[in-house]
Amino acid sequence: MVDKISIALPSDMLVAIKSAVASGEYSTTSEVIREALRDWKLKRRVNELESDELRQLIRQGLESPTVSAEDVYSRLKSKYSALIESHASTDAE
Repeated sequence: MVDKISIALPSDMLVAIKSAVASGEYSTTSEVIREALRDWKLKRRVNELESDELRQLIRQGLESPTVSAEDVYSRLKSKYSALIESHASTDAE
């Protein structure tokens, strides 16, 4: 079943739709609108999935064990100190 509705569009959108029909890209203005609505629905679905995925990642982060900033800085300092020492000993050879 197909229902008819009436919509108001800005003139630039109407020109674009009529141009797509006139060029043969679409056979009717309704076809243009239907495709636009399919794309809109798909975009909404992708946004929903992305939101669900973000919520899941946030949940995983909150549930994961925490590491203090001091521990992170200490590990980084040790790592880079070792790299500097290794580089300095290689340069001395």
